[in-house]
Amino acid sequence: MTKLTDITNIIRSKNSGPYELTMDIMFKTNDDFKIACSKKIINEDLISKLYKINKENIINIVEFEPANAIKITIKRPICSGDLGETDVYGAQQHAPLLSIEF
Repeated sequence: MTKLTDITNIIRSKNSGPYELTMDIMFKTNDDFKIACSKKIINEDLISKLYKINKENIINIVEFEPANAIKITIKRPICSGDLGETDVYGAQQHAPLLSIEF
């Protein structure tokens, strides 16, 4: 098994406006990126399971080869800054991605 954290330099999250979250996965090498993309490691089923959301709440999953990166954008379950929301900047929402093994 390979851990996603072993083949990436950066796994982060941030707001993509008040109603969306974006997670970035940046791979160490182009080969690692290509393997992850060819195996479709990051897919709607996985994101839906990790974030406990319906697939309809996944806005997109983009493979961006010039940066050896995969970008995931989902709808925020609670608007940034709303009552009950605990991560105004969305900076802690990448944690579920850290557990990925393939």
